[in-house]
Amino acid sequence: MAYDTNQPSGANAADLERGLQGSSDPLSPTFGGGEFVPTTQIGANAETEGSFDSRSLASQAKISALRLESSTPSLPTSLSSPPAFDSEKPSPSAELPALPYQNTTSSQTTALPSPKVSLAPIEKAPSEKAIQGSVTPAPKPAPAGKGKSKPPKIEASLWIRFNLFFNTYRKFYTFVVTLNAVGLVLAGIGRFEYATNHSGALVLGNLLCAVMMRNELFTRFLYLVATSLFAKWPPLCIRLGITSALQHVGGIHSGCATSGLAWLLYKVIELCRHASVNQKSVIAMGVVTSLAVTISVISAFPWIRNQHHNVFERHHRFIGWLGLLATWIFVILGNGFDPRTGEWTATGYHMISTQEFWFALGMTIFIVLPWTFTRRVPVHVEIPSPKVAVLRFDRGMQQGLLGRISRSSILEYHAFGIISEGTHSPYHYMVCGVQGDFTRGLVEDPPKYLWTRELKFAGVSNTSSLYRRGIRLCTGTGIGAALSTCIQNDQWFLIWIGSDQEKTFGKTISALIEQHIPPERRILWDSKKVGRPNTVKLIEEVYRSFDAEVVFITSNYTGNREMMVGCQKLGIPAFGTLWDF
Repeated sequence: MAYDTNQPSGANAADLERGLQGSSDPLSPTFGGGEFVPTTQIGANAETEGSFDSRSLASQAKISALRLESSTPSLPTSLSSPPAFDSEKPSPSAELPALPYQNTTSSQTTALPSPKVSLAPIEKAPSEKAIQGSVTPAPKPAPAGKGKSKPPKIEASLWIRFNLFFNTYRKFYTFVVTLNAVGLVLAGIGRFEYATNHSGALVLGNLLCAVMMRNELFTRFLYLVATSLFAKWPPLCIRLGITSALQHVGGIHSGCATSGLAWLLYKVIELCRHASVNQKSVIAMGVVTSLAVTISVISAFPWIRNQHHNVFERHHRFIGWLGLLATWIFVILGNGFDPRTGEWTATGYHMISTQEFWFALGMTIFIVLPWTFTRRVPVHVEIPSPKVAVLRFDRGMQQGLLGRISRSSILEYHAFGIISEGTHSPYHYMVCGVQGDFTRGLVEDPPKYLWTRELKFAGVSNTSSLYRRGIRLCTGTGIGAALSTCIQNDQWFLIWIGSDQEKTFGKTISALIEQHIPPERRILWDSKKVGRPNTVKLIEEVYRSFDAEVVFITSNYTGNREMMVGCQKLGIPAFGTLWDF
């Protein structure tokens, strides 16, 4: 029932492919790529096939390009510390060439034995020029008959997997539903007098809380308080808890919506049980309200939301609005009729003195308020490849925000991560990977104007200011949610894993990276040229060398889960893409 604020591509979890080469999944490491070309085998047989003994994946990325020639002199290269790079999170189910590792101390050097190695960058056509800091060793065809290997599968205990399953979202949901369930049981056995007399207040109180947890203004306020008061100074465990709570407020949203529906059904059942003393119009509006709220809640179940997103949006929104209207009528009728006297006693003073009135008013304000920020704005569309549209809007933004856009003022709003150089910048950007009808239309029929909400909502990256140092890892179009954090905060390391990033995502994104993120603070991993890395190993090495406190991950479902399992096993604090249950 909660909306995932960390899906910058606007994609639904069930629609995401599992990271195949040249995948159409915008969050796949191979999104937009063509046929996979295996990298040169890096092995121990230095005398027969030029080898590169590497301390780590991160230290491999230190060298922009290698030209292997046939002569034999070796060239020692001292690598004092691994650089930081942008990379995308790979899907663990994809078949990739395995990369070996050799553990050495930071004082050792990395030697390039046997074949002569030139460290001069390889000259390429402008469209294929590697972004500085990316890994681009010369490719070599795989030996005939040999298939591509997968990165090692990460084994995790049941406890680790349970912790990932029973995350803060589910903890919030369980707590809220359990608390309300206890109240319902007590009310049912006559031990909860308040619920007997004010069941409508419990209905609307829960629904108001559910609406607030998805309101842009309220959640921006929560993020502002957290990042203003708790930046860097509290113990790390406190800051991690704050980030987790903010990321998973959707659990409160879902729990309160479910509980509000339960209390509504309880109230209607009680009205029906005492139908002899209640007005039929009150009972009828109770049934209509229950039906509308039930449809709105069911339409937000993940399997409906993911498989039939338009069905979810239209029913959850428009039936929800119908439910709000029915709720007002139900509140007015219910508070206007006194079953004890059998008379209508509705007056203005009596109405505003009830709890139900103020709960309904608050819910209405929080539903209507975001729509007052809706504007039709000009947009410039850059199409660097048939699978990506880069949208440019006026006005700079702070980091960690996402925005909703649509061709219509009220239908089919889609959320994307926002890239901006800061509030001083004249522009902000959105990276939209082609997946559904809406994103395909951005490429095939680029708009000159789009509808958007000027009030943007915050994602987990907005809490990056809580930490002294961190890693922002993304794959594919996940760069849209990740890049601003690393541009606006020089203590964050970018890892971007993708397929031929400059060709796929265009010169605008490449220029932003080159201008604002130095090579020692980024890894751009081109999976088309060197295959997919062992991302957990890569995260571990950068985490240790960069002295990071936390890792934020934006990737597809499979890759996200694999990396979260690996990070938890290694004791690395990490926050991944959230798919609500």
